[in-house]
Amino acid sequence: MDMHTVVVGTSGTTAEDVIAVARRRARVELSAEAVAALAASREIVEALAAKPEPVYGVSTGFGALATRHIGQDLRAQLQRNIVRSHAAGMGPHVERDVVRALMFLRLKTVASGRTGVRPQVAQTMADVLNAGITPVVHEFGSLGCSGDLAPLSHCALTLMGEGDAEGPDDVVRPAGELLAAHGIAPVELREKEGLALLNGTDGMLGMLVMALADLHRLYTSADITAALSLEALLGTAKVLAPELHAIRPHPGQGASADNMLRVLAGSGLTGHYQEDAAPRVQDAYSVRCAPQVAGAGRDTLAYARIVADRELASAVDNPVVLPDGRVESNGNFHGAPVAYVLDFLAIAAADLGSIAERRTDRLLDKNRSHGLPPFLADDAGVDSGLMIAQYTQAALVSEMKRLAVPASVDSIPSSAMQEDHVSMGWSAARKLRTAVDNLTRIIAVELYAATRAIELRAGLTPAPASRAAIDALRAAGVEGPGPDRFLAPDLAAADAFVRAGGLVAAVEPVTGPLA
Repeated sequence: MDMHTVVVGTSGTTAEDVIAVARRRARVELSAEAVAALAASREIVEALAAKPEPVYGVSTGFGALATRHIGQDLRAQLQRNIVRSHAAGMGPHVERDVVRALMFLRLKTVASGRTGVRPQVAQTMADVLNAGITPVVHEFGSLGCSGDLAPLSHCALTLMGEGDAEGPDDVVRPAGELLAAHGIAPVELREKEGLALLNGTDGMLGMLVMALADLHRLYTSADITAALSLEALLGTAKVLAPELHAIRPHPGQGASADNMLRVLAGSGLTGHYQEDAAPRVQDAYSVRCAPQVAGAGRDTLAYARIVADRELASAVDNPVVLPDGRVESNGNFHGAPVAYVLDFLAIAAADLGSIAERRTDRLLDKNRSHGLPPFLADDAGVDSGLMIAQYTQAALVSEMKRLAVPASVDSIPSSAMQEDHVSMGWSAARKLRTAVDNLTRIIAVELYAATRAIELRAGLTPAPASRAAIDALRAAGVEGPGPDRFLAPDLAAADAFVRAGGLVAAVEPVTGPLA
């Protein structure tokens, strides 16, 4: 558990705070400014609620039922009912970090003072997070418009003491029992509060923020494995020269080339590309163009980070309480800005996985590996080496290509055609999450193959950074060259090594901080 406290104010939050709360269970506190803003906007909502004129979300039904005026005697029931009816998710339980991110980001918008929610409701949201109580949220139920409705509703249901939630001990129990065990009183929702707890892009945004952090680590890891593969193939590092990348000044490309160049500094394996039995003028595209492909992905990450930062600074609800006291309906809950970049990232990740797999295949093919044994086997024919490790990698790449098909180009109208164009942003986020997992595995297989190949180059000395990567991988339980053995444990250990940031941590003491 993260011991530092994240203070939620009125002006949004940061990606670092989202990750601290979602993954490290940092504590959450409301600032005095946020409490004052909550109280001020609540006064406006209560004044409107007392008037005879209907106001959407305050004294009317919702969606296609917004034309019905709801009397004061039924408004508490209305707010309870919207939460209960919208908590209609199905499928597997969503991961704890996703749900915590979703809850924290909804609290961020509530704390802005633009939603009309009472301070005590916001405090209960913080209390639930701090208690380590995680609502059970299901895989399916959001169309990414009018917010991530079903996922957020399951969270709101927990605040009411209803439905199921997971305790800090990872055991699922009735939410009411968990609240009571931690001394948290269930909330009794009033006008607009049920709607305000449901109407946001918080789930897809939380998954975007976490994917950006994971992908940044993976892009740096992929630059390292690309450098290792270039080294193992006796390629040339001349194509990484900064003056070549300066004349095509895409920032990501330059950063990837610099990473690779620093990993390869001092290598005794590079530069032999014209000396072996099959001399070549240039390396293959998968080696030579590694900075261009990874760099384009890095620039995609940079754009997605801009979108995420804008959304983190936003107050997404409908209707909203404006600074001048007006309560106005809007369409800010539409997930298109977030959905597009989620899909864009899945495309970039698929291409990075694809080029990594091509380098792995080249390392294993005796006709293209420039002197390495077939499949990096100890005794080819008796041993199969890494033949099927590459099959596994290829299967993951194929799955990545399917996951790269955009979700945001689809729309299924809902709510009796009132919500007739939706973003499918939640679906884009869910498939990106799977793509990030698969990309980690793909990079791990390239790492496994490239390090073995370097060690098979007897008499040639790898770069100091490469040596550090190999030593750290071996210390993590991943064995080096030798006769065939049960391979799955080695691949799992390589995956865990990359996933935890071990590869980057191993080389940076030699290279300095990598981009």
